[in-house]
Amino acid sequence: MKEDVIVNTIVLLFVGLIVGIIVISLGGGGGAIYLGLLASVFKISPLSAAATSLVTSLPSVIIGSWGYYRQKQINFRLGNQMLFSAVPAVVIGALLAPYIPSLIYRWVLGLILIIMGLRIVIRKGNRSSNKNHTLWMASLYGVLSGLMVGIAGMSGGGPILAGLLILGLNTFQAVATSSYVLVGLSIIGALMHMTGGQVDWQLGLPLMIGAAVGALIAPLLVKKISKSSHSNIVQVIMALLMVLMGINTIR
Repeated sequence: MKEDVIVNTIVLLFVGLIVGIIVISLGGGGGAIYLGLLASVFKISPLSAAATSLVTSLPSVIIGSWGYYRQKQINFRLGNQMLFSAVPAVVIGALLAPYIPSLIYRWVLGLILIIMGLRIVIRKGNRSSNKNHTLWMASLYGVLSGLMVGIAGMSGGGPILAGLLILGLNTFQAVATSSYVLVGLSIIGALMHMTGGQVDWQLGLPLMIGAAVGALIAPLLVKKISKSSHSNIVQVIMALLMVLMGINTIR
């Protein structure tokens, strides 16, 4: 029995490290990945998986955001607009979650992710010159992200990152600003889900430690990629991941 615990802990540390590097490099918190891992592999209840995924992702998004802040890549104007719009949506989503049929939620969320992924690819290269329009769109993406956090216990990084890219930020700035927004969302989401006492610390703590180490590496990795000729390729990969996430959500 003890050997199984040790093996699981080592596996979770390694998975947390890899996920931390990948998701912070892509401007996310990893909530969706942790949620799927905990629910499908370790077979804990959906409520416990949602709570554990949010708590697990919190240290990594804080560390990743601080790394991007030190590199002065966070767009606080758009980030704060998204955050202020997303916070009430988190609360509303958490209150509505018990009353929303899962089938309806999956289809709506899946279609939104697919559309936003396609928008990243076909968007115009320049951000809108209309400041009010830009802030209004940022608010919309913030609301979508907040609902994802409140209803499903996901990190909500998808709509935030896609929205920032659609609004014209380059890859580095979009990833950095997305990480900043997710700090606030993760804190609120984790607090709301922790009140039910559903966090599985035995599984969540190793994931949290591994992800935190990965988050230290991610900002340096993104900085290196952004200076290369592969920045546009990274955006296409992000878009494809968004579409695949949407398709998987509907299934």
